[in-house]
Amino acid sequence: MPGATEKSLELACLVILGCLLASAQTVQVLPEVDTYLKLSSDLRASFQVKETREGGDPTEAEIGPSLDLYLQPLARLQNATEFDLDDSKSRPLVFTVGYRYLPQANNAPAINRIEPVVTLHFPLKAKFLLTDGNRGDLDWQSGGFSWRFRNRIQIEKRLTIRSYHPAPYVSAEFFYESQYGKWSDTAIYAGCLLPIGRHVQFNPYYEHQNNTGKSPNQQLNQLGLMLNLYFSIR
Repeated sequence: MPGATEKSLELACLVILGCLLASAQTVQVLPEVDTYLKLSSDLRASFQVKETREGGDPTEAEIGPSLDLYLQPLARLQNATEFDLDDSKSRPLVFTVGYRYLPQANNAPAINRIEPVVTLHFPLKAKFLLTDGNRGDLDWQSGGFSWRFRNRIQIEKRLTIRSYHPAPYVSAEFFYESQYGKWSDTAIYAGCLLPIGRHVQFNPYYEHQNNTGKSPNQQLNQLGLMLNLYFSIR
């Protein structure tokens, strides 16, 4: 088990370092913690704390809860996600609604955000998993309102290294910003899901953003480290 874990960590680091060496841009580090609590077979609550920079916005914190509602699991998806700690991936359709509080720097008014999300999961050949996430960011700040639509497509595959099961993935996310009236941001991700026991999963990843909302365009390179915690009241 320790040897398999070390190999998986080395694989994730090589993916990230390879992306970094291909770019000369400044790199930011974005930490994140997501805690999930399964309430029933089709309902899950979660709480998120993270640092983020998306859609050309400055780096900022996000804090808040979400509620997931599942459809029934699909047999082919259960087969493709057999060793995944996130049981929502075995469901073809997941509805999520969340609230985020985003404090701002320099005494600026905080942003209050509602996040409706619809996530689709598709089993592919050779146990690859395709995820199509569609999310809205509905933002209120000091009486003003703006919105953002984001579509993220991800492909991952759970590997078997002796008794260990990491999952490398790649994904692309596209942002439509109401303030610019166009698709103004594209983000490319590469990472690896690293489960530790039955409740803990690390997700180190590299992200490259190309933002065309403002002039000149912004090129951002970011390293992220997510800690996912999974629990159940059952």
